[in-house]
Amino acid sequence: MINRHKTKVLISASIILSLLILAGAASVNYTSTEEKYSNPVLVETIKPKAHKGIVTPFVVEFGIGDPTVISHDGKYYLYPTGDQYSYYVYISSDLINWKKGPKVFTSAESGAWAPDVFYNPDDKKFYLYYTVNRKIGVAVADRPDGTFKDLNPLIDNAIDAHMFLDNGRYYLYYATYPGFRIYVQPMESPVKKKEEPIEIISPTKAWEKKRAAITEAPWMLKHNDTYYLLYSGGGADSQDYAIGYATSKHPTGPFTKYKANPIIKKGAGIFGPGHASVTKDGKGKMWMVYHQQNDETIGWNRIICINPLWFDDNGVLHGKASRAIAQTAPVVEK
Repeated sequence: MINRHKTKVLISASIILSLLILAGAASVNYTSTEEKYSNPVLVETIKPKAHKGIVTPFVVEFGIGDPTVISHDGKYYLYPTGDQYSYYVYISSDLINWKKGPKVFTSAESGAWAPDVFYNPDDKKFYLYYTVNRKIGVAVADRPDGTFKDLNPLIDNAIDAHMFLDNGRYYLYYATYPGFRIYVQPMESPVKKKEEPIEIISPTKAWEKKRAAITEAPWMLKHNDTYYLLYSGGGADSQDYAIGYATSKHPTGPFTKYKANPIIKKGAGIFGPGHASVTKDGKGKMWMVYHQQNDETIGWNRIICINPLWFDDNGVLHGKASRAIAQTAPVVEK
């Protein structure tokens, strides 16, 4: 005799299992969060570069630093300070394993530092904001690993550009040089200024003055209608370089520095963490990509590292640097 109730249950269970399998096949797969990594994730030593018969005089050799990272079509693209005359792109699918890509920009002058690359969803082009000889300019390309065509200079006596798009409006953040005060320049487009720049951060705290009075390397985040401006202070060539942040209800300020700054600093084998950019992994978790000094020596022997950033329930931004210690890896799409 057939047990009709049991048969119905078995059929229903089979249908549910089939639907779950089909749903799983249609969903995005991710790597296990149990995968591990340890810092640094990228190390490259640059030797002095001869350019038109001239060798950069003030360094013997140095490590790449000042990284900007963007994500596009399932890959990450990292652009650091390199040989003082050009920028290369480094490409990764997981933020951990990086492959050096092509040269994307070459300058006729020395002092090519701290590039920032911005993808503009309006025209689907990539904009490189370069610092060369303490001046900021902009170049454009159709691909993140393409050759960027120089368009025009933007700001004199400035370094460390960072473009931020919010509600259809463009804002270019930068640090003055000399002075190391952070300004925001409202922009009509990625290449055209409008209105006057506004000073938003200056070196006023003790940690920002450890080696010299410096606030630089701006990077903007937005969380729950609050703007978080990451910045670095204390001297990029020293172990006291560190990262803090300030908040505002508007991208042009006024900004209030977090009272417990710096949130990322030296200690436990960590030297000079700074100049952070931020991206997200496949699950939406924030990761800062930044450099550390290789040791406590004053200089430019830097290494590229990654670590998580997160907001607590009170809107406080947290982060912690690590070095040579196994950490849970970013989650990436497969």
